[in-house]
Amino acid sequence: MFHILVVDDDRHTRMLLEAVLEAENYTVFTAKNGIEALEVMDKEHIDLVVLDVMMPEMDGYEFTKTLRDSDNNLPVLMVSAKHLPIDRRKGFIVGTDDYITKPIDEEEMLLRIKALLRRAQIINEQKIKIGEVILDYNSFAVTKGRETQVLPQKEFLLLYKLLSYPGQIFTRIQLMDEIWGAESDTGWETVTVHIGRLRKRFENWNEFEIESVRGLGYRAVKKV
Repeated sequence: MFHILVVDDDRHTRMLLEAVLEAENYTVFTAKNGIEALEVMDKEHIDLVVLDVMMPEMDGYEFTKTLRDSDNNLPVLMVSAKHLPIDRRKGFIVGTDDYITKPIDEEEMLLRIKALLRRAQIINEQKIKIGEVILDYNSFAVTKGRETQVLPQKEFLLLYKLLSYPGQIFTRIQLMDEIWGAESDTGWETVTVHIGRLRKRFENWNEFEIESVRGLGYRAVKKV
């Protein structure tokens, strides 16, 4: 469910990390430098970046600083062959969330990624709580007090995705690709239909709202 972007100029490292992460059921995108990574992020929703430091054109420091200067709080795990404290400090100064050194301990990397996802409030326990409302990923149920609605799978996944990132705008194509799959023959209009159904279901619930952003897509807004 989580999308991870691996940025490294070494092709073999990209392939290794991609294999390790996909084995843990992450969806993986790759880029060979910071400029290419920004281009990927323009097209795809990314939950976390695993980032090499020394790269041509735009290195890891510059990439991270670019994110933070634009108020992007995407979790970044910086990976470097540089072992000196001054290099770690530079990484944290520009805004990385964590820093590990090469050669990479794969188990440690995976543990750090899980910790960063938890810290970013991407719900590790498969539940989202908004006031009295609870979304339970394991049962596709949305509960408020004594009222429980069990949603069709696509409706639940759509709502869960939006409420996992309150305030963040998702295009119809992004939602279509993630929920229905990039290979689906279904048109993006089905997203609009499902959004309409969700609004109808929860029109009297004051804890959240799904807003349309003209020309862009949709975002969920928490009201509590």
